[in-house]
Amino acid sequence: MIQNWLLKILLLPFSIIYGLVISLRNSFYDSKILRATKFNVPVIGVGNLSIGGAGKTPHIEYLIMLLKDYIDVAVLSRGYKRKSKGFSFVEVMDSVSKSGDEPIQFKRKYRGITVAVAESRVTAIPEIIKAYPDTSCILLDDAFQHRSVKPGLNILLTEFDKPYTQDSLLPVGRLREWKSDAKRANAIIITKCSEQLSIEDRRKMELEINPLSHQRLFFSKYTYYPPYLLLDGRKRINLSSDLTVILLSAIASNEYLVSYLEGITDDVISYKFEDHHYFNERDLNTLKQGFENVENDKKIILTTEKDAVRLFEHREFISKQKLPVFILPIAVTFMDDDAAKFNSYVKAYLLNVKY
Repeated sequence: MIQNWLLKILLLPFSIIYGLVISLRNSFYDSKILRATKFNVPVIGVGNLSIGGAGKTPHIEYLIMLLKDYIDVAVLSRGYKRKSKGFSFVEVMDSVSKSGDEPIQFKRKYRGITVAVAESRVTAIPEIIKAYPDTSCILLDDAFQHRSVKPGLNILLTEFDKPYTQDSLLPVGRLREWKSDAKRANAIIITKCSEQLSIEDRRKMELEINPLSHQRLFFSKYTYYPPYLLLDGRKRINLSSDLTVILLSAIASNEYLVSYLEGITDDVISYKFEDHHYFNERDLNTLKQGFENVENDKKIILTTEKDAVRLFEHREFISKQKLPVFILPIAVTFMDDDAAKFNSYVKAYLLNVKY
């Protein structure tokens, strides 16, 4: 604990410098020295103040599911950690190096929607509209800090156990902006809530966030479904207490997932890598060895949907070694009557948007 505080003290000057740079940049936009572009198509931004783990991907998917049957939806992402540059539309069989894992996940799960990647959202949106003029809504993935585009609806996510109000700026903490910059959000979603969220806990969080008069506050959780086999989605398995689960994850935060699994099975072995890690042959051989060392005959390798996109590129190795790699599906569920309220809130924005 003492070492942790000492490290924070040593990093504090860098955090102050970082904060000054962020403040200067935001002041340029606030004073309109730098101008944000507003487009003649509804734009919904989904992001967070921290460096990851709040649940942007499943919340984007929730919005896709909410809207795709009624209007033409497009998702625009920067394609974090892709090795390509510039603007491109995402295709189902793209490589991770070309388009990034999350954009490919969106495209493979929702093949009827448009998915694109670009570093510059302000130049990418006209490309989407030019190619798909019927586009009725663009979802910006992880764009809260990208202020060159002004979303009509700005959604900010923050974890229940790690709210931005209790965090600090990089590198002391995990915040990419000052806590006060949350004022730009129209809606704030408290994510990864407990299944048994009490009225008291909800009220405490409302007081903690203290939303402004123009902001709406919602609460959501994750719902997990029976895992399916990576190489054959028709084959599913039910998690049980006598099953050994070898969890392979390369996401920003896997604590919520591990807690869920430990509530079901008595034996969880976790292989954790940095967020968006490109799995290599060494990783897979280590995984194979770990799987073989488990004495329990009832055992599986479990991974997330996002990690599965990167693992799929090693499908020949997985098939040859007969590794039972299963994918754990996940979906966002809003707490209590927040689902109806949130759905109405989003639809009201789309119906009343002013160009």
